[in-house]
Amino acid sequence: MSTATLESHQKELFGHPIGLFILFFTEMWERFSYYGMRAILVLYLVAETTAANPGMGWTSGEALALYGWYTMMVYVMSVPGGYIADKFLGQRKSVTIGGILLLIGHSILAIEHLTAFYAGLVFIVLGVGMLKPNISTMVGGLYKQGDVRRDKGFTIFYIGINVGAFLSSLIVGYVGETYGWHYGFGLAGIGMALGVTQYLLGQKYLSQVGNFLGDSSETSQVMNAPLTKVEKDRIVVLLISFLLVILFWGAFEQAGGLMNIYTMEKTNRMIGDWMVPASWFQSINAMFIIFFGSSVAAYWASRKLKGKTSSSLFKMIIGLIIMGTGFFFMTAATAQYESTGSSAMYWLVLAYLFHTIGELCLSPVALSYITKLAPVKYASIMMGVYFAMTGFGSKLAGLLGEWSQSLGEMTIFTGIAATSVGVGLLVLLVRNKLEPLTHGVEDQEG
Repeated sequence: MSTATLESHQKELFGHPIGLFILFFTEMWERFSYYGMRAILVLYLVAETTAANPGMGWTSGEALALYGWYTMMVYVMSVPGGYIADKFLGQRKSVTIGGILLLIGHSILAIEHLTAFYAGLVFIVLGVGMLKPNISTMVGGLYKQGDVRRDKGFTIFYIGINVGAFLSSLIVGYVGETYGWHYGFGLAGIGMALGVTQYLLGQKYLSQVGNFLGDSSETSQVMNAPLTKVEKDRIVVLLISFLLVILFWGAFEQAGGLMNIYTMEKTNRMIGDWMVPASWFQSINAMFIIFFGSSVAAYWASRKLKGKTSSSLFKMIIGLIIMGTGFFFMTAATAQYESTGSSAMYWLVLAYLFHTIGELCLSPVALSYITKLAPVKYASIMMGVYFAMTGFGSKLAGLLGEWSQSLGEMTIFTGIAATSVGVGLLVLLVRNKLEPLTHGVEDQEG
């Protein structure tokens, strides 16, 4: 390694490696494109074909079914994406390929044709599969084992995700609803182009992270070594924690599906004479993450310093319970709608607030947890499995949305709340039996 490369790798900004901020902005623009497209996807599918801004004219059930399959496949493809990175390319090159595939996919969606629509979705699925697990693994690779900054680094990275999500829901959502759905899709493509460009220009700060490990005899021996008992135990804990992930995202992903349609059709969005675009409510979660992300991370860091329970598994359980509680506000919203014919916007805001606090306790922590527990040779694959669990959760979200057509929204919202809180409390009871299987990996932090 040259002196210049070493110096560039060691440079820091705000107490973190500069590479973190390269990945921050890459993911910010990738999420700008993904969440911008997600904000208008279901609305586009259910919009009437004869409207001034024509959509596909699908029923809500059909739109939610496609939404479920699409969001599931987006994340399930993280498994082969992680495998390709671990076995052939390394994470850094895989992220490049993923970014290019995403740029192609979002650009194709700007074309007003059914074939282009489906082709664009396919490219996005492949692109996210290559990029998502590998860029997250690279964040963990910026920090040495036991570095207490790792969780904070993932929180900073997570805020980057949500800066992109916040801006896209406002900008892409407004353009899509007001000027044309395909103009919105096109804007998402421009965002992805900026992300790819920024990532390529920042390669000098990522030269020592995300490289392929299987190209020397020494690393090959490490990769081919059998798993130790400690590694097996840690994988068991990860797999159990992934069950929480499925349930969490099955509930949380109602935001882009059922809650999105509910916002458009049954929420009073009038402020004076102006109607708030339905897609703008997709930005509330991201806005709250930007506002509260650092505070939540600081709260958990403070608990750890005081010697109080603050393990990753504990945070994830609390996150599931808090997020589930937020759906009781949607129960109240549906009750108000049934009695008055519309529901107030503040119910959505309160629901998204609780969803956000829960997300901040679970999602960035889960990403960091994987980089702590997963064996190095399976780092990207395990990250891919995590995102696959996210995908299965998204598919569950789509199914729940479809079932709401027959069971009713109040039943679905209340059921999600009760199940999330109940399962969270149940896992909390057995937490002390699970955490010893990590073999003190988090005790090394300091």
